[in-house]
Amino acid sequence: MALSHAPRPASTPLPGARPGRDPERAIKRGPRRVPAEAVAATQRDRLYDGLVHEVASKGYDSARVTDICRAAGVTRPAFYDLFAGKEDAFLATYRHGIAVVLRLMEDAYADAGPEWADAARAALRTLLEVLASVPAFARMALVEIEAAGPAARRERDRLPESFRRFFPADGPGPALSATEHDLLVTMVVGGAQATIRAAVAQERTARLPELLPVLTYAVTAPFVGPEAAARAARSTEAGASVTAPCATRPDPA
Repeated sequence: MALSHAPRPASTPLPGARPGRDPERAIKRGPRRVPAEAVAATQRDRLYDGLVHEVASKGYDSARVTDICRAAGVTRPAFYDLFAGKEDAFLATYRHGIAVVLRLMEDAYADAGPEWADAARAALRTLLEVLASVPAFARMALVEIEAAGPAARRERDRLPESFRRFFPADGPGPALSATEHDLLVTMVVGGAQATIRAAVAQERTARLPELLPVLTYAVTAPFVGPEAAARAARSTEAGASVTAPCATRPDPA
């Protein structure tokens, strides 16, 4: 059942968890020259954050490259050294952020124990709590992606494939062909994705963790049956709430 890991590296911040002009990431000037690669990496991270905040607050169409650069404290020439344009920057930020979320979910899934339904619940809990802790990223990745062009929408449509790792073919479930199993996973993940997106679009991002019981049931019941799914949905496992690295949880509205 479990995903295994090598020793875990330091957590990578989720885009939008910090302000783009975070003083801790200011480029230090002085006699010792900072390597160009380190400068570019810092500028890229700041632009990720600046883009998330600008797109979440203004909408994709209204967020200009100038606005993103100002929010990140990065010049336009530096922006275009890193990205071909706004769409390219959006896609890079989205891909990076989704990779961060998936790694956090994988860690929770791997740590949850031998029962698949409990592991699936742990991964879902992490997803909901991380998105709740960085509402700007949730809005950018789930709502504003609709306006970001066909390439972004193709990335969104491939998301169920990324979540397939939490539904192993040799795990619990009805006797299905590989094609049928893949279709079932796509339907289950798509339903959960639509439910989460609707909550974010309705500005209920801070309350996403409240969806955990019903989403746990909906995601696990097709594989373990209603009784085991209900037990997993009612689970009250101990543990601190999960936030994205460098984020603090907002108070529910």
